[in-house]
Amino acid sequence: MKKLKWSKLIGAICMIGIVLYGWIGLSQSPQPSVRLTTNPPINQVRPLEAEATTVLGSGHYNPPVQLMLQAVDAQGQSLKDAKIHLQLFTNPKNPWFTTDFPIVEGTKLLDIEGNAPTGQLQVQQTLPIRGTYQLQVAVTPLVANAFEPIQQKLTLTLPENPLKYRYFGILVVILLAVGLLGGWVIGGRQAIQPGEIAPQQVRLLLSGLIVVAIAALLWVNISAEFAESHHHMSMPGMGEEVPPSSKPAKLQSQGLYMQLSGDQSATVGQSAKLQVSVSDPKTNQPVTDVVLKVTTTQLENNWVAFAYQGTPDSNGKLAWEQEFFDGAPHSILVEVAPLANATRQFQPFQVAENIPVEGVAPPMSVRLISLTYFTGIVVIGLLLGLWLRHRQTPRSGMTWKRSVS
Repeated sequence: MKKLKWSKLIGAICMIGIVLYGWIGLSQSPQPSVRLTTNPPINQVRPLEAEATTVLGSGHYNPPVQLMLQAVDAQGQSLKDAKIHLQLFTNPKNPWFTTDFPIVEGTKLLDIEGNAPTGQLQVQQTLPIRGTYQLQVAVTPLVANAFEPIQQKLTLTLPENPLKYRYFGILVVILLAVGLLGGWVIGGRQAIQPGEIAPQQVRLLLSGLIVVAIAALLWVNISAEFAESHHHMSMPGMGEEVPPSSKPAKLQSQGLYMQLSGDQSATVGQSAKLQVSVSDPKTNQPVTDVVLKVTTTQLENNWVAFAYQGTPDSNGKLAWEQEFFDGAPHSILVEVAPLANATRQFQPFQVAENIPVEGVAPPMSVRLISLTYFTGIVVIGLLLGLWLRHRQTPRSGMTWKRSVS
């Protein structure tokens, strides 16, 4: 009986081991997935400079980074005839260490769905801030049940521009030096003249610190408001209106009708919905055997914010959402061209529309936190100066001598 019980126990253990081994092996076996590559490599990409321009010598501008998504099966082969839905989200909000575009933090930068005959979707997107971007990708077959849908989350970490750390270090050194000098002067022997509440040098120093604090406060607030006010042309009723596009938003040409529609204005921090459709005006049927090339350009400094090339869906439409993170007018340009193997051949033509974008100033909390950092650095320098002066000066000399008239 004992041998029988032991044999049953050993058999049960072996069975459990086999099941666990099979489960682990199955979980570790290759699964269909989405691969992400960038051009240039992400470690060579830098966030957009606030005043970047394509004019030579007028600022630093980097072309938009190319994001390439490739859907593959368990064997690593590209999935054919797929539809890829991409949502791109920026780095979560962090008021304590804000970026150049704090309103953009924690928002959806792009939302687009496109056909991927070879299982690949490519977009060009300017990345405005440092941090970790999240890409939510959904892959579905164009032909029902051709393969199992894929849901995957990817991340993309964009490093900060090293120059920002250098500039910040220089600013910290200057503020510390101001505080250190102030602490050294206050900690020295000072004689108070009749009718004075403090020595002249101390009063001058305190007055200088007040001026510096006021200047810092004005700089923080004015620079924040400048982000909104210097784009006043994009706001209704303020300054000039956005100039109309040189190309129409809808056009009938060579037996095709193309229309660009969607939101007529945008606000920084919010997604704008856009759509382009292509149809045959005679039959009113959608046209799908064409290539659509979309380009979004910031008009003030003439840099490309977003670009995509793909085919429309079965309804002859391409819809997307994008965020205009810079509060300046943007141009949306769409070019249509025939596929190489299409029966309908024609000369490419374009539609376009200029969209005003309303800038949004950083929240007051972000400004106050920045001002607190600056003030705190000065105070640290002040305390350090007092401590150094205290170590050098005899204790009897730490008291101020009041003159008697």
